[in-house]
Amino acid sequence: MRIRLSRTHFPVTALGPGRRVGIWMQGCSFACPGCVSRDTWTPDGGLTRDVQELADWIATFCATGDGVDGVTISGGEPTEQPEALHDLITELDRLRSDNVFTGDVLCYTGCDIAELLDRCPWAPGMIDAVITGRFRIELPTDLVWRGSANQEIIPLTELGRRRYAEHVDRIATSPQLQFAVTDESVWMIGIPRRGDLQRLEAALRTDGVTLQETSWRP
Repeated sequence: MRIRLSRTHFPVTALGPGRRVGIWMQGCSFACPGCVSRDTWTPDGGLTRDVQELADWIATFCATGDGVDGVTISGGEPTEQPEALHDLITELDRLRSDNVFTGDVLCYTGCDIAELLDRCPWAPGMIDAVITGRFRIELPTDLVWRGSANQEIIPLTELGRRRYAEHVDRIATSPQLQFAVTDESVWMIGIPRRGDLQRLEAALRTDGVTLQETSWRP
C-alpha cells in the first residue's frame, strides 16, 4: 500500500506530548478558510511512499537517542486516504507488538467524531487519541494543540486516556510552534496564534527577508 504525503519530520515537539514523529498526509477537501496548510489540500500533491518503508523509517528513530514518545498524523485530511491510514496504523501496531515503538498515536482530523467513525470505524482501539473538528477562524483559542475553540481532544484507548486526559482543557502557556529547514524552504510545525504569521512576516521584512511563497496565502 502506498500513502500520499505532504511531508514528514522528527522530532516534532509542538503537536502532542514529548518528542514525536510528524506525518502530514496530502489532500483535504474541507478547505477551511484561514487554514495555514493550503499546500496540503490538493489530492495529487506531495509524494507517495510505501507504508512499510514509512514504518521502517519511524522504527529507526525508536532505536536511537531518546526514542519516540509518539506519532502525530495530520494533513491535509488523513481520513481522505482511509485505507492507507489504516495500513499505517496497523504497521505502528506491529512495531508496538515487537516492542520497537512504545508511544501513542495522535491523529488530527477535520471530521467530528461521528464523521470519523463513519469513515474509519476501526479507529477506536487503534488510534490512541484524535483532535477533531474543522478549523474555524472565527473561534480563536488558547487550548493546547488546537487551532480553534470547537476542536476537541478525544482519547480512544486506555493509553490515550493516560496521555491526553489532562490536556483536554489545558491552556497553552507558550507558543506552539517550531520550524524545520530543508534545502529549499523553511516550514512551520504547530499551531500559530492569531496574528503570529503576520508578525513573523513583518519581523523578517525588518531584517531584509521577504517570503516568496507561503502555505497560508492563496
